[in-house]
Amino acid sequence: MQLIAKILPYAQIVFSVVLVIAILLQQSGAGLGGALGGGDDTFHHTRRGFEKFLFYLSITTGILFALSAFLAIILKARG
Repeated sequence: MQLIAKILPYAQIVFSVVLVIAILLQQSGAGLGGALGGGDDTFHHTRRGFEKFLFYLSITTGILFALSAFLAIILKARG
């Protein structure tokens, strides 16, 4: 358990950097008008290729980051 406690902060840093990069590289599908309630011209967009990879990477990295945060809390509570 001590090895995990030593590696966990570095893993969280890596997860956070990858998550930020994956989110920032994704293209926004809606403009500012759509975010504020305007623009009823909605359309369906299918993710393909690299966009789909970034989407799944951001979901996976977010889940791994959350799990590592919970693990850090549990390890800290144990002493």
